[in-house]
Amino acid sequence: MGIINATPDSFYSGSRTPEGEAVAQRVRRMLADGADVLDVGGYSSRPGAEDISADEEYGRIAVALEAIRREAPEAVVSVDTFRSDVARRCVEEWGVQIINDIGGGTLDAAMFETVASLGVAYVLMHMRGTPATMTGLCDYTDVTADVVRDLAFKLSELRQLGVADVIVDPGFGFAKTVEGNFKLLREMDSFALLDAPILAGLSRKSMIWRTLATTPAESLNGTTALNMVALERGAAILRVHDVKEARECVSLFCALRK
Repeated sequence: MGIINATPDSFYSGSRTPEGEAVAQRVRRMLADGADVLDVGGYSSRPGAEDISADEEYGRIAVALEAIRREAPEAVVSVDTFRSDVARRCVEEWGVQIINDIGGGTLDAAMFETVASLGVAYVLMHMRGTPATMTGLCDYTDVTADVVRDLAFKLSELRQLGVADVIVDPGFGFAKTVEGNFKLLREMDSFALLDAPILAGLSRKSMIWRTLATTPAESLNGTTALNMVALERGAAILRVHDVKEARECVSLFCALRK
């Protein structure tokens, strides 16, 4: 899953593509490098990011989606949004196939029913609070058990509503400390209990660059190392800024498994 940030302020500056032509160039490169899904976001979820209206978020996403549908009309597209009205417009107007919700239904009470009515796949991510407050909500009894329990409860609700295709995401970096993130990764095979594909979103996150005392821009090698760990522990999808390196990681993992 290749990340396309239609934002001016995402945490990794190298991923920012707020203009249509920049999106088109990124789409061509990602598909050539082996991306299976293009994940478009118009709202930066980094701590302290500026809040924007739903209309502004949709406007940013629409610019990217127009470029994607022009360049690769058959591409599988995911939209990264926690707002049900944005999700609905993207599905109905652009044929988006997946909604990737960082809020896991907690930031918009209508999201679960909206996804159910649209009949699309849904990424259920774990987060506490909002992007503005999540850094103060990192205390858990046992981070892995607490996250699995929370996702299990929401997964049951989604299935009762008839959402057949749900992907679970532990939410690395969202309301977790660096130590908590590594514990989640170390114990990620616990998420097999949920009987749903697991998405690992580790790309260039602070658990890497804080540990290595570097920056997001210098975190590609660390990302690849942790992506292999995630695959070993059951990840079915890698959400990444750098598709070529992730595809190589998957190919080597598959060769290893043979």
